[in-house]
Amino acid sequence: MSDRKTGIKGPAIFLAQFAGDAAPFDSLPNIARWAADLGYKGIQLPADPRFIDLDRAASSKTYCDDLRGICAEAGVEITELSTHIQGQLVAVHPAYAPQFDSFAPPALRGQPKAQAEWAAGEVIKAAHASHNLGLGVQVGFSGALAWPYLYPWPQRPAGLVDEAFGELARRWRPILDVHEDLGVDYAYELHPGEDLMDGASFERFVAATGDHPRACINYDPSHFLLQQLDYLAFIDLYADRIRAFHVKDAEFLPTARQGVYSGFAGWADRAGRFRSLGDGQVDFRGVFSRLTKAGYAGWAVLEWECALKSPAQGAAEGAPFIAAHLIEPTPRAFDDFAGATTDRTALRQMLGLEETP
Repeated sequence: MSDRKTGIKGPAIFLAQFAGDAAPFDSLPNIARWAADLGYKGIQLPADPRFIDLDRAASSKTYCDDLRGICAEAGVEITELSTHIQGQLVAVHPAYAPQFDSFAPPALRGQPKAQAEWAAGEVIKAAHASHNLGLGVQVGFSGALAWPYLYPWPQRPAGLVDEAFGELARRWRPILDVHEDLGVDYAYELHPGEDLMDGASFERFVAATGDHPRACINYDPSHFLLQQLDYLAFIDLYADRIRAFHVKDAEFLPTARQGVYSGFAGWADRAGRFRSLGDGQVDFRGVFSRLTKAGYAGWAVLEWECALKSPAQGAAEGAPFIAAHLIEPTPRAFDDFAGATTDRTALRQMLGLEETP
């Protein structure tokens, strides 16, 4: 567990939803300055060629030092590398292969097996890059094989889910072993659509990997609120595995016509939908308090996804929102002024016991 005295770092912002081909979202120097101007101190960097050459970063400490220098000059630092896209392709059920085909390089389109091999290699490169950047955590998705069988109807054949998680673990274990060798955690974003979507599925996966120490969690309360999961108690339960934190809001407004599944509606019309920070229902005071108590000392990273508000407004509002929720851990108990020195003889006298034996 992290040192409680250091507190949560932030504010930071995940750049994936902002990357583009026009300035200031087209290069690392430009987007780093944009983030700093909005008040962010850190940027979570997707493994996107506009921002990082993953091959060079995996092999060159000098290149990584240059990247850190670009960020420092702009006034931010890299918090983590993200391989959500690549992690997704590590395991894809055939039903979803056409939808994820564009995640792979053009030369691998329509080749799921080759895509999975490429994706595993990219996640491993990002582990080496993270090490060269001095980062202890990488974040991303797990991919999914069992997701189409989430609902237990029609009845699942015995052993189907175990087989899926066994295969998922088989694909990820060599990747996690490299992370272990490099001293880098892989924090999975527990997310519907991934086989790792909640605490129970995460536990199943960790067990299948042989309780791998580098299989960790990127905590995002928005996904848990939409599943109607106790996202505050989750922190207490999995504190020793939480290594990253996406600050993202959501709301769940069930009606007589819609519930958790939302009747195939698009995002704006769903009963459960993502919102910009402060516009949803997540109890962020509770979240930051629980994480601080648990000793989480990583970054608080805005992930903007909102069905109503523009990314520009969401990004501008995010930095002050996170900053207002950061807690400086107290170095002592509030009633220490009334404390007394510890003396065992005195303690035993207070309890009406005989002198210290």
